[in-house]
Amino acid sequence: MVGEAIAAADEKPKLWINSSTATIYRHAEDRPMDEATGEIGHDFSMNVAQNWERVFYEANTPGVRKVALRSAIVLDNVHGTALWHELMLARKGLGGRYGNGKQMVSWIRVEDWLRAIDWIYSHPELQGPINVSSPSPLPNAEFMRILRETADVKIALPLYRWMLEIGAFFLRTETELLLKSRWVLPKKLLESGFEFNFPTWDLAARDLILNSRS
Repeated sequence: MVGEAIAAADEKPKLWINSSTATIYRHAEDRPMDEATGEIGHDFSMNVAQNWERVFYEANTPGVRKVALRSAIVLDNVHGTALWHELMLARKGLGGRYGNGKQMVSWIRVEDWLRAIDWIYSHPELQGPINVSSPSPLPNAEFMRILRETADVKIALPLYRWMLEIGAFFLRTETELLLKSRWVLPKKLLESGFEFNFPTWDLAARDLILNSRS
């Protein structure tokens, strides 16, 4: 276990960053979730996230600053990534809303995610759970509209829940990844002075899609 290795080390690291997930918060269509006021959910993936963080914080590593990265979906346009799959579906005419389209999408451009880690490293006052997400989450229907317009896609058939369930079965995944409303705000990062290069989805989409490397 990493915690045991750190505890046994003669020279301990000053910082231990552990990957967590923004899906630890409950399905939220009523209000955003930040580190101070966010409500932890109780379902399979949320319980996994809670147990993951619990073991992390229980590790006996005195003097080591601990940060749990509660990351939203990290977007990059390379083969096999979530955005690549969404673009592929959109270009086949299946780029409409997912389900009712009201679920909030929290996301972050990969460059901002990497910059956030550098920022956390250089700001020792930051510790505990930190939401690593853009400050501008938006409804799925709006997210998909911007994606289509940026990719110059004209046809947009919606993907209903039953369609997503069929696709999830063959991909051996869960529809929760697409239908859960993740409304996450990066309160700690913003209050510490971190500035996003891509704070809004329209800016990020233009950079990701028009400068595609896929």
